[in-house]
Amino acid sequence: MDVDPSLPMGQEKATTVQNMFDKIAPRYDFVNRVMTFRLDVRWRKKTVKSLSLPPNSVVIDLACGTGDFCCELEKEGLNPLGFDFSMGMLNASRSTSPLAQADVLQLPIHSGVIDGATCGFALRNLTELPAFFQEVSRVLKKGGRVGFLDVAEPENRFLNWGHHLYFDRIVPKVGGFFSDKAAYSYLPKSFAYLPPHQEISEMLKNAGFRNVKRQLFAPGSVQLFSGEKI
Repeated sequence: MDVDPSLPMGQEKATTVQNMFDKIAPRYDFVNRVMTFRLDVRWRKKTVKSLSLPPNSVVIDLACGTGDFCCELEKEGLNPLGFDFSMGMLNASRSTSPLAQADVLQLPIHSGVIDGATCGFALRNLTELPAFFQEVSRVLKKGGRVGFLDVAEPENRFLNWGHHLYFDRIVPKVGGFFSDKAAYSYLPKSFAYLPPHQEISEMLKNAGFRNVKRQLFAPGSVQLFSGEKI
């Protein structure tokens, strides 16, 4: 995939992402609800349901941000642990679950002890996707389940046009009005970091997952990757 040369890479990307989320943390949840018309709440609920884990299962939420996924996991009777690179986001969390600052490529967790893992809209912000999937696989028990949400591009030409009009033109203005224009100009561009969905599915399989599936949520601008640790 061709990535905009203006977008940071490697360690520069990690530092940029960390600083950006520290800055927008105070109004992050509010802006998310406005920009997605609260559909992000529904997408998280569906992701948690897709895990199909029994009550009291331990689930790690990676790049947990302000704890949205942790809250949904709690409601389903699961025991979440949240990890994020941004201390600003952790400080703005609404979740009562244990949260810690950590690099999700090097989790402070023993191997084979976790029942499930979630990650919401952060795959494109990571510096190394294959390494991330390998690390998640390492900490999961056999049969452990994953649910990873991120943005997608609608395949329908008309919907794709509307998608880009909204995310490329309107989202930066809305984000700039309520929070930080530079950050919400970067976020639509960051989709360029995300490999094609076929490659992501292959990465998951190579990391030791089976029954890997991709589900699109209307109008095709959000995708859910799920799978089970072999």
